[in-house]
Amino acid sequence: MFAFIRETILNYHHTGAIAPSSAFLARALTDYLVERPEGPMHILEVGPGTGAVTGTILSRLRTGDTLTLCEINPAFVRVLEEKFAANPKWKPWRAAVQIICAPVEELSVERQFHHAVCGLPFNNFPPTIVDAIFSKLASLTSPRGTLSFFEYVFIRQLKMPFASSKERERLRAVAEILGHYIQNHQIRQKLVLPNLPPAWARTLRF
Repeated sequence: MFAFIRETILNYHHTGAIAPSSAFLARALTDYLVERPEGPMHILEVGPGTGAVTGTILSRLRTGDTLTLCEINPAFVRVLEEKFAANPKWKPWRAAVQIICAPVEELSVERQFHHAVCGLPFNNFPPTIVDAIFSKLASLTSPRGTLSFFEYVFIRQLKMPFASSKERERLRAVAEILGHYIQNHQIRQKLVLPNLPPAWARTLRF
């Protein structure tokens, strides 16, 4: 928790949260690992941070599954490595997990993923980056694959009255991009109230 608070203060642009995701939100983002087809799955988590959702993903893995973690913050990568070394629930899965320290837009992998979980704070990013991230995630998921991400409830609406005109324009552009993907690709949404702040968990299929 200390590492999360420190990085929130020092690097809020990429952290974008005031608290780690709750267990309720983590379960909502990983429902598709329960309602899964037979056979091994390749799973991607983007922006795992200190592993609040990662732990739930690991609890839902089966033998033969693989997990790729893409985290841009080296401090969070160190926390994840330490957890895989010390946490008895994480340690058995270490050989099935690849940790990559890079922006997801630069992620280069040979496989596509059956399910991706994204915890990035889209409302902090320029619209061009948001669009690039979604385009990349669409290319990384298999034809019947799914992507889950979350948005804090009313976060843009709360920011708007206090934002400069340039910032309001950026937020509107981000909302338009997210709205496009939600309208055209969303197959499920769930309101998660027990989270700080409350959030929408959304699942897309490209």
